[in-house]
Amino acid sequence: MDGDRLLRLVLTGDVMTGRGIDQVFARPSSPELREGYVQSAFGYVRLAEARNGPVPRPVAPDYIWGDALAEFDPKLADLRIVNLETSITTSNAFEDKGINYRMHPANVPCLSAASIDCCGLANNHVLDFGRPGLLETLDSIDAARIGHAGAGADRSMAQTAAVLDVPGKARVLVFGFGLGSSGIPPHWRATSTRPGVNLLPDLSDKTVDDVSATIARQRRKEDFVIASIHWGGNWGYEISDEEIAFARAIIDRAGVDLVYGHSSHHPKGGEVYNGKLILYGCGDFLNDYEGISGRDEFRPDLVLLYRVTVTPQDKLLASVDMLPFEINKFRLCHAAAQDAAWLAEVLDREYRRFGAGIGLREDNSLYLDLSD
Repeated sequence: MDGDRLLRLVLTGDVMTGRGIDQVFARPSSPELREGYVQSAFGYVRLAEARNGPVPRPVAPDYIWGDALAEFDPKLADLRIVNLETSITTSNAFEDKGINYRMHPANVPCLSAASIDCCGLANNHVLDFGRPGLLETLDSIDAARIGHAGAGADRSMAQTAAVLDVPGKARVLVFGFGLGSSGIPPHWRATSTRPGVNLLPDLSDKTVDDVSATIARQRRKEDFVIASIHWGGNWGYEISDEEIAFARAIIDRAGVDLVYGHSSHHPKGGEVYNGKLILYGCGDFLNDYEGISGRDEFRPDLVLLYRVTVTPQDKLLASVDMLPFEINKFRLCHAAAQDAAWLAEVLDREYRRFGAGIGLREDNSLYLDLSD
């Protein structure tokens, strides 16, 4: 098909621009932390420097994207969607949860530098500085004219889709959903009178019906619908039977065209179901974990950017490319050939559980094999 007629999406997993990363921008937040491991966000800068050398600072807004920045070019992609796993606030209303992420509102240009169109917010860090922090986060993203989904000033707003128009191709709706399995506290659920996240109670048939009703109230027949879901633990490749059944059910019954899952700190498996892509866990894309020991078997320093193309007329998947990067000095760098090969081998194993496969090109990019 003519490439001009394809809808071209760039998706990433968790983008965590708070804490250590926030500290290297020109306007950092207060470095105070209340963690058992580190008491200052500067500690994460020092850990990264101990592993990979000095981190320049202050850095420009586009610094963190590094070699990946070209992939966000509007000439190459119609939409760019990330899961933003941090609050954007000057609030000091620490939630008592052990780990708290915030980025100063003055550093929002780092998102604009990559032409981000939409941020998923239904995650376990967006209220790290309480409801005042959430409201400031929403205001900051709105001021930058970036769409968001999955959190809001009340339940209705948290359930409202981000509407992204791609002239001549499609109107894309992004809905954000969170699950307690990702670490979202129950009291973060948005209500009719309380700001919060669109937190689903479970993955039952009733929840599928409720999600279907939420989507039906907002979608038009021709819309392309993305469900951004924050679910599951941080480590391990297991995907539960309940997650599989839910992802397939919202495609069959709710009219979802792409399931975009995240929460795991490393990429997990996925599948093509009835011509629709399900990504069960995209992995992190940007974080401040450099120098933290443990979990080395998952190679959390290696991340993927997903280039997804679909045919907007029939809403079917056309191709998936996965571009590997390494986080180094809080910046994305092209992954080495041996690292790309390792990712391809691991993900081929995981995708084959769903009857799919992952290939590796000479340029070190991975691709979902749709030949079967």
